[in-house]
Amino acid sequence: METIKFNKTECGVDFLLNVLPADEIGAAYLSQKLFNTDYFEIVFFKKGSGQLILNYQKINIGDNSIVFISPFQKRQWKLDAENFDFTVLVFQEDFLNEFFSDKLFTYRLSYFYQLEFPLSMEVEKENIERYCVLLSEIKAELRKTKIDSVHIIRSLIYYLLQKLNRVYAEKHHLSLKNQENNYAFQFKKLIETNIEHKQRIIDYTELMGISRITLNKSVKGQFNLTATDLLKQRLLIEIKDYLIHSEMTVSEIAYKLHISEPNHLMRFFKKQTGMTTSEFLADYQNGIIS
Repeated sequence: METIKFNKTECGVDFLLNVLPADEIGAAYLSQKLFNTDYFEIVFFKKGSGQLILNYQKINIGDNSIVFISPFQKRQWKLDAENFDFTVLVFQEDFLNEFFSDKLFTYRLSYFYQLEFPLSMEVEKENIERYCVLLSEIKAELRKTKIDSVHIIRSLIYYLLQKLNRVYAEKHHLSLKNQENNYAFQFKKLIETNIEHKQRIIDYTELMGISRITLNKSVKGQFNLTATDLLKQRLLIEIKDYLIHSEMTVSEIAYKLHISEPNHLMRFFKKQTGMTTSEFLADYQNGIIS
């Protein structure tokens, strides 16, 4: 599987961010190959029909829809070549870290690294038009950079990402309170970077230097579930991802995830989903589950 890396030279400026219209990158979205990237993508569809397989989620693409993709998420586009018009905002995490001096900024946005709700949403036509105007302004600053462009881009991107966060949270009845709950977001970030070899809460409390009680209180206050439940959700997604996108056996997946026995993985999967790994894969391939 190919990993596409951010190409800073395409921007023309020293920013880890770009705005790409469909006519520049449409071919990549029509190839139907499986790939991932080392950057974030937000895809704004004015027009579109087809489907995106993003990790294990099957996302239907329609007019006035937005898709949120995090780094290294496996994706396969199946778009109607005769019916699409979209713009993509791409950026690396370091870009936001530098701009906002907050290494947890992307983890505070409800639509990235989302474990429970869809990684997409539909909005009103006037909203997608408004977002695309903002993207055009960012692109204009990237093309003809001036001494104050960095400040204008910072304000535009911050407004856009936060506006999308509000709309996404409202659609899924998510709370925007407690956004300064750093332990919860730090835990979420550590899960993303360590899930393949750390699946015990004690692994994370040791990394963070806090007690299990403190971590649970923080995670419960932010996400309304325990730290253990959040960790199990993320591990389940990782297992599903390997089942769908690789040809690895259950034993090989268990080894990859540092799970001592394949039976432990199968018992965990059955307890979380009510299905065996074979039943899940068969239902997914037959379109029974998405």
